[in-house]
Amino acid sequence: MPKTSKIEWTQFTWNPVTGCSRISEGCRHCYAERMAGRLYAMGSPRYRNGFEVTLHPDLIDLPRRMAKPRLIFVNSMSDLFHEKIPDSFIHKVFDTMAGCPQHTFQVLTKRSERLHRIASRLPWPSNVWMGVSVENQKVISRAMDLAQVPAHIRFLSLEPLLGPLEKLPLSAIAWVIVGGESGPGARPMKEEWVQSIRLQCQTAGVAFFFKQWGGVNKHATGRMLNGRSYDEMPRMTVVPKRTLAPTTGSRARRGCTSQWKAHGTKRTHVPLPVLVA
Repeated sequence: MPKTSKIEWTQFTWNPVTGCSRISEGCRHCYAERMAGRLYAMGSPRYRNGFEVTLHPDLIDLPRRMAKPRLIFVNSMSDLFHEKIPDSFIHKVFDTMAGCPQHTFQVLTKRSERLHRIASRLPWPSNVWMGVSVENQKVISRAMDLAQVPAHIRFLSLEPLLGPLEKLPLSAIAWVIVGGESGPGARPMKEEWVQSIRLQCQTAGVAFFFKQWGGVNKHATGRMLNGRSYDEMPRMTVVPKRTLAPTTGSRARRGCTSQWKAHGTKRTHVPLPVLVA
C-alpha cells in the first residue's frame, strides 16, 4: 500500500521511482537524500542503490488496489521527470493515475523543461495536480513552463524558500505552498518573503498553504503565521458516495477552502477529493 505521509498537504505517498540528483540550490539539503541514506543503511530493498535513480515497475499499479479516495503525493523520494526515467515509464505512471479517478494525485518536479517538452503526449485527467518547485528568483522559469501544461490544477511549491519572490506569475496557478528549509544546515526564511507571497495569493484568489518555518528543529518553530495556520487547498468537487461541502465563514475564500465538512460523518482537515471537469 502507499505509505501514510506526515507531509501536511497530502495523505499518502506513492514512489514508483526512488532516487534523484541535485539540480539547483533547493536540493542542497535534500530530505529525500538523507532519508534514502538511512533506509540504505537499514538494508531496505527499495533503497539497495541508495539515492541512485531506481525504477520500481511492481509499484506502478499500487493505487488501483485502493478503493477509498485518497490524496496521494507521487514520488516524494524522486522526481518523475528526471532525465534517467524513460518516457515510457512516465506514461505508465500517468496511465495509472488516469485509471484511478477515485484518487487525487499530486506530482511535483524541479525539471520543468522536460515536463513542458513531453506534456502534450501525456494524459491529463482532472484528478492529476501538477506542480513545480521554485526556491528563489533564479528558477522562476519553472513556473512559466508549468503554465503551458494542460493540467486542471497547477501549483507551486515554494519550499525551501531561499529568497524573495515579489512578482509570482499566478494567473495559471490554483495553489501555492510555502515552507522553510528544515534539518541540518537549514537556511533561514524571512517572514517578509512569506507575507509578500501570501498577499500576492490573496490578491490573485489563489489558495495559500503555509507548511512550516523550518530550521534545524521544525517542530520547535511550527507553522503559525499571523497567529493562525494557513491550510488552504484548491476548491474540489468529490465523488457523490460521500457528500462533502466546504465550510463557510471568514476563512472561506474565492476559489479555495481551508477545511471540508462531511455531512453525516466527522470533520476532516485534509479532504479526500476527486476532481471532476
